[in-house]
Amino acid sequence: MTDLVIIGGGPAGMSAAVAAYERGVRDILILERDDNLGGILRQCIHNGFGLHKFGEELTGPEYAYRYEKKVRELGIPFKLNTMVLDITPEKRITATNPEDGIFTIEAKAIILAMGCRERAKGALNIAGTRPAGIFSAGTAQKLVNMKGYMPGKNVVILGSGDIGLIMARRMTLEGAKVAAVCELMPYSGGLARNIEQCLNDFNIPLKLSHTVTQIHGKERLTGVTIAKVDENRRPIAETREYIPCDTLLLSCGLIPENELTKCTDATLSQITGGAAVDQNRETSVDGIFACGNVLHVHDLVDYVSDEAEIAGKSAADYIDGKRNKTLNIPITTDGKIRYTVPQRITEAKELTVYFRVADVYRDVKINVYDGEKLVFSKKKQKVAPGEMEAVKLKSEIFAYAKSLKFVLEEA
Repeated sequence: MTDLVIIGGGPAGMSAAVAAYERGVRDILILERDDNLGGILRQCIHNGFGLHKFGEELTGPEYAYRYEKKVRELGIPFKLNTMVLDITPEKRITATNPEDGIFTIEAKAIILAMGCRERAKGALNIAGTRPAGIFSAGTAQKLVNMKGYMPGKNVVILGSGDIGLIMARRMTLEGAKVAAVCELMPYSGGLARNIEQCLNDFNIPLKLSHTVTQIHGKERLTGVTIAKVDENRRPIAETREYIPCDTLLLSCGLIPENELTKCTDATLSQITGGAAVDQNRETSVDGIFACGNVLHVHDLVDYVSDEAEIAGKSAADYIDGKRNKTLNIPITTDGKIRYTVPQRITEAKELTVYFRVADVYRDVKINVYDGEKLVFSKKKQKVAPGEMEAVKLKSEIFAYAKSLKFVLEEA
């Protein structure tokens, strides 16, 4: 029996492990399927990490190393090259690696920190052939930054997620020509700073309300046809344009890696794709917690670490029997706010609620209602889907609340 098992050795898993250790848990095990700790950060060699957490700009590997160093200094054990195959609701983990073969672990508490994956070409239903030269933006990032391979020389990027924007700059710096970044929606899915630093600074055109309608080429990609889309996101035939290219990078969204979460029978959010959790990041299954991008996709790794620390401390309190779950206050949203994390409140204590909006809105108020009663309000000049928002709610709000509803209204 192990007190705490953490699935995933990326920034979320390591942050959770350190937080649990500092809360008093000593019997911790991290299971990581890659050959090193660090997760996706190992291939994110650009800077911009750590501004909130450490007050300085770090690259991805530098940020990951700060936590890996802590894990090693504290002597927290971890198993690399270890693939978790199954987790039962009773917290029995089945995993495999080259040294131990297939083995099982029984845990008092589990933290899920498996991260997310990219939406692949098969999910996009783009017409055309299946030539070489089509990559997800993350795969291209790994090839360039870790393997030293260039995927191609003439590039079109579909989707304006942060990885796609960063790869537009990276490919340009490596000598490739990026013809365009096409985005299906009328707004970008990435951070404003990435649009400025990665596209505008390099004169790379961002074509909003555009998509790739056809792929050309037999053995190797020779070009793509793009078109403007109408308000129903259907291509407008007369706006079609052919762009010659040998590489198409897809940056069309990230999906929480939740196959193992489903094994636990935890309730999933239909919107985030991750588990539905309370303010302690505990799922609907007792003693199983989730944090980081497996829960919902974050903009900044600093927020991932903050959330993982909550999960780590909460798991430690669960193991020690220090819990005070006396409430069950559901959080709902209007259509303009897509979702919140957490989705319910079980303890009357101050907490931060994270959420994303469905469109770009200007001069708005973020209002929180308990029934008809307004219990919180905050003005914002602009909110956008590409940037996660957060509000702090004080504990007294929960004293008499039955349910909370987050609403976006005109200021």
